[in-house]
Amino acid sequence: MKKYLGVIAVAIVAMLAITGCGANKSTSTSDTDKKTIIVGASPIPHAEILEKVKPILAKEGYTLKIKVFNDYVQPNKALNDGDIDANFFQHIPYLNTFNKEQKTDLVPTVKVHIEPMGVYSKKIKSLKDLKDGAQIAIPNDATNGSRALQLLEKAGLIKVKKVDLPTVSDITENKKNLKFTELDAAQLPRTLDDVDAAVINANYALQANLNPTKDALYLEAKDSPYANVIAVKKGNENKAYIKALDKAINSPEIKKFIEDKYKGSIVPAF
Repeated sequence: MKKYLGVIAVAIVAMLAITGCGANKSTSTSDTDKKTIIVGASPIPHAEILEKVKPILAKEGYTLKIKVFNDYVQPNKALNDGDIDANFFQHIPYLNTFNKEQKTDLVPTVKVHIEPMGVYSKKIKSLKDLKDGAQIAIPNDATNGSRALQLLEKAGLIKVKKVDLPTVSDITENKKNLKFTELDAAQLPRTLDDVDAAVINANYALQANLNPTKDALYLEAKDSPYANVIAVKKGNENKAYIKALDKAINSPEIKKFIEDKYKGSIVPAF
């Protein structure tokens, strides 16, 4: 009996030793030794900017892999699930709202650029030409929807209550009786044949070959608080590979690329 107990004890010690080695190896690989960074991004301009970040990170010994998403929900879900290491597509108000609604704990690291939201139309040349009862399309998510309404207020078309995230029901003055259609932000450029005007995020405008500085009837000011950021899961913001990503995307080379490539349609925020 003692012989068998001795064999079992030796086996348990061996298993613990193997498990301990495996745990140490996993911790090392996931943090200090991690050399491949997977970042989720919208196609334009985020993925384009990240392509220019690749060689900068390569010099530091990191491989950057870009996973492209075409909506505003999946990149945060993928980040929360651990399928990607970071994402780059959103501003802080949207991130805060997502965290609250989805019970996630994602945090911003660095600001990269501002994408001015604009009012676009294929039917009129000036907002003064909007007729009574004109149809306006805006984003249907809380942060970008409120941002669109506040932009229309600055343009002098409506007035809204002074609340953090105004909705269509918070409109207090609408002299032209504008009618609002709320749609997924990515779909808005496609509505321009059907509505009188649409309020479109710059990344989706660029994807639709619309130039914000030339084609928008009214454009958000460059001092907008809606800077796009790198986001990560809370607890990862100080890890070496994220610090390397932050430094690379806030480098002078990337600032120059944004200024040269987008010529004011996208503005560096660092």
